[in-house]
Amino acid sequence: MTALLELKDIRRSYPSGDEQIEVLKGVSISIEAGEMVAIVGASGSGKSTLMNILGCLDKPTSGSYSVAGVDIAALSGDELATLRREHFGFIFQRYHLLSHLNATQNVEVPAVYAGTARVYRQQRARALLMRLGLAERVDYLPSQLSGGQQQRVSIARALMNGGQVILADEPTGALDSHSGEEVMATLKQLREQGHTVIIVTHDPLVAAQAQRIIEIRDGEIISNPPAVKQATKPKDENTSRPPISAIQQLFSSFREAFSMAWLALAANKMRTLLTMLGIIIGIASVVSIVIVGDAAKQLVLEDIRAIGTNTIDIYPGKDFGDDEPQAQQALKYADLEAIERQPWVASATPSISSNLRLRYGNVDAAASVSGVSGHFFNVYGMTLSQGTAFNDEQLAGRAQVVVLDNNSKRQLFPNKASVVGEVILVGNMPATVIGVAEEKQSMFGSSKVLRVWLPYSTMASRVMGQSWLNNITVRVKEGYDSQEAEQQLIRMLELRHGKKDFFTYNMDSLLKTAEKTTRTLQLFLTLVAVISLLVGGIGVMNIMLVSVTERTKEIGIRMAVGARASDVLQQFLIEAVLVCLVGGALGISLSLLIAFTLQLFLPGWQIGFSPMALLTAFACSTATGVLFGWLPARNAARLNPIDALARE
Repeated sequence: MTALLELKDIRRSYPSGDEQIEVLKGVSISIEAGEMVAIVGASGSGKSTLMNILGCLDKPTSGSYSVAGVDIAALSGDELATLRREHFGFIFQRYHLLSHLNATQNVEVPAVYAGTARVYRQQRARALLMRLGLAERVDYLPSQLSGGQQQRVSIARALMNGGQVILADEPTGALDSHSGEEVMATLKQLREQGHTVIIVTHDPLVAAQAQRIIEIRDGEIISNPPAVKQATKPKDENTSRPPISAIQQLFSSFREAFSMAWLALAANKMRTLLTMLGIIIGIASVVSIVIVGDAAKQLVLEDIRAIGTNTIDIYPGKDFGDDEPQAQQALKYADLEAIERQPWVASATPSISSNLRLRYGNVDAAASVSGVSGHFFNVYGMTLSQGTAFNDEQLAGRAQVVVLDNNSKRQLFPNKASVVGEVILVGNMPATVIGVAEEKQSMFGSSKVLRVWLPYSTMASRVMGQSWLNNITVRVKEGYDSQEAEQQLIRMLELRHGKKDFFTYNMDSLLKTAEKTTRTLQLFLTLVAVISLLVGGIGVMNIMLVSVTERTKEIGIRMAVGARASDVLQQFLIEAVLVCLVGGALGISLSLLIAFTLQLFLPGWQIGFSPMALLTAFACSTATGVLFGWLPARNAARLNPIDALARE
C-alpha cells in the first residue's frame, strides 16, 4: 500500500551570491496515514525546509514528493493551493493569526477559500473552538488571547477543512510548560482521531511524545525508524460542504473578498483615510467641475437666449461697415410685409435707429432712439415694468408715443415712480411715454446707453424722414431650423432685389459658439481635475505597495491555508477599488457641499447633480482603483509563501 507522504532523494538548494547552498541532501522518508511523527534536529539542520516541502509550501530542487500517490511536481500553483487547503493544516510556532480578525474569523479563513457557505463555516469554526476549550473566547481578537489560547485557535484553523495532515512547526516553542502540555495533549487526541501529525521540533521532550522520531543533521537523515502502520482511520467530522453552483461560488468568493478587504481597511483607519485623501480631492474636483461647469454653461446660454435666440437680423449692404448710400437703402417696407407672410416666421420687427437728444424740463441727455414694431419686445424677451408696448393702431397712425428703458427713466424722472403719460422731447418731436421696458439682467452686464423706442412708422416719417429700414429682425417659429430658415430668407430677398445687397446674422450661431466655448472650457477644467485624480491614484498605488510590504506575513498565512494567487490578487484589488469608491463617495459629498456653498453666494446659478456627474464619479473611482491597484495586487499575488511567512 502506498504511503500517505513519500519523499525520494529530495534535494533543496538556495542561491547565495554566485554559489548554491544545499540545505537538503538526498532526503528519503515515508509517512503513513495516522502516524504521529517528530522531525528533530538543531537549528539550521534543514528541518523547517523539510516541513515546507511536506506541506507543499515549497518545491524540491530535485527528487520526487508524492501525496497519496500524486507527484506534486506535476501540479500547478492553484492545484498546490487546493492541496494545502483540503489536506493540510498548519500550526506555527508564532501562531500566525490575523490580528484584525477575531478567533472565529481566523478559524474560518481556510473555509473561505474553499468556497464554504458562511453559515456552515461559522457553525463549524465555533464548534472547533468549543471542542478546544475556547467557547468563551470565540469573539476575541488575538491580542486578547494568551499564547496557549492563540495556539489552540491555530489548531482549530488547521482542522477547519478536515486537516488530514497536521504540520506543527515548534508548536510549543513560544509557550510556557503548562500551555505546551495542553497543546501536545491536543495533538495526541488528533492522532487518536486518525489525523496524521508531523511535529518539527528541537525539544527532545516534545519529540519523545511522538510514535516515531526522524532525526536530521546538516540536511541529511541520520535516523529514520520504520513507519508505523495505523489501523485507525480519521473519524468522520462531517467536513463535507453543501454543494453550491458555480455562480453562487463566484458571488460568495467576491463577497468574502469584499468582507476581508473591508476588515483590513477598517483595521488601519488612519492609513486608509490618508490613502483616500487624494481620491477625495480628485473626485470632488471632477464632479464639481462637471456640475458647476454645467450650471455656468446653462447660465451663459440662458443669457444669450434672453437676448433673443432663434432670431435672424437682416442688415443692408455687403457687411458691417458698408456705408455706400444706395446699399444702406436696400431694405424696404415691402420686404417686411413679404417676410411676415412666410409660414416659418413667428414675428418680424423693423428697426430705424439714430442717436438723438432727450429733453424733459431742465434735463437734456443723449440717447439711442429706435423705431420698432410692437413685436420688438417679445422678440428680445423684454418685459414692461410700466404701461404697454405699441399697438397696431398707433403704428398705423404714426402716433407720437415712446417707450423708455430704466436708464432713461432714472435720468429724466429721478423722483417719479410712475412716468406713463409724461411728455418728453425726442429730438424736436414731443412724445408721450406709454411704457417702461425692463431689460433682463445678464451676466454680460447691462448697457450704460440710454435707449428709447418709437413706432417705426413715427420714426420714419416724423423724425428721420426716410422710406427705408435700417434692419429687420425675424423671429423663427419654434420647431423650425433657424439655419434652414436663414437660407430661405436669403433666397427670397435675392429674388425680390435681383441681387444680394444685404447680409444676415443668425443669433443661433452665437448660441452654438457659446456652447462650443463653454464646452471647451469645461473640458479643460475637467482635464485639470483629472490630473488631481491621477495624483490621488498614484498615492493609492504607493500606499497599497507599502501595505503589501507591511502585510507580507498575512499574505503568506493566507497562502499557507489555501489561498490561490488569484484569491490574493482579488482581495488586494478589491481593497484598492473599495478605497477609491469610498473616497469617491466622500468626494461626491464634498462636491455637494461645494455646490451648496456656491449657491449661497451665487443665487442665480441653478446647480444640480446630473446622473452623468454621478456616473462619471463612480466610473473614475472604479477605474482609478483597478488601474492603480493592479500593480500592488499583482505583487502580492506573486509572493512566495515561504518568503512571506519568514517576514517579520
